[in-house]
Amino acid sequence: MDIPADLETKINEAISHYPVSKRSAVLPVLHLLQHHFGFVSEEGVTYAAEKLGLEPINVLEVVTFYPGFRQCAPGKYHIRACRTLSCAMSGSYELMDKLCSEAGIDRSTVTHHDPIAVSKDGKYSIEFAECLASCGFGPVCLVNDEFHEKVEPEKAKGLLNQYS
Repeated sequence: MDIPADLETKINEAISHYPVSKRSAVLPVLHLLQHHFGFVSEEGVTYAAEKLGLEPINVLEVVTFYPGFRQCAPGKYHIRACRTLSCAMSGSYELMDKLCSEAGIDRSTVTHHDPIAVSKDGKYSIEFAECLASCGFGPVCLVNDEFHEKVEPEKAKGLLNQYS
């Protein structure tokens, strides 16, 4: 795996915060890898394991346990729509349908282990998220790391247009 020097420096710095047990650095290392590459690939799991002196299965267990880690490449603009109760009651499922329709995303292959659907052109990807912590202003979603509140289904096209 080709790790740029600046990323290697950040990873080494993160690991240095855990001098007693490198194993404790698995989350920070995975976050850095995902932030740089967009997801944690099989090669990323192997790299992290070697870097931390672990078996790859020990790292993969973490990647598959936490829903914040992605194992496949997202689109250029990754959308996470909240689906918890208050957002669902405010229309998040309808928002999801409208976003998919407008972006040309087919969610029919989405599973628990592969929750991301990507548009054919790779521009957009989408997944449901659990609580995004803005329960009074639903439905809410994140586009990459930008937070959007009160995104009614009829505003889906306008939201996507902000990222075209």
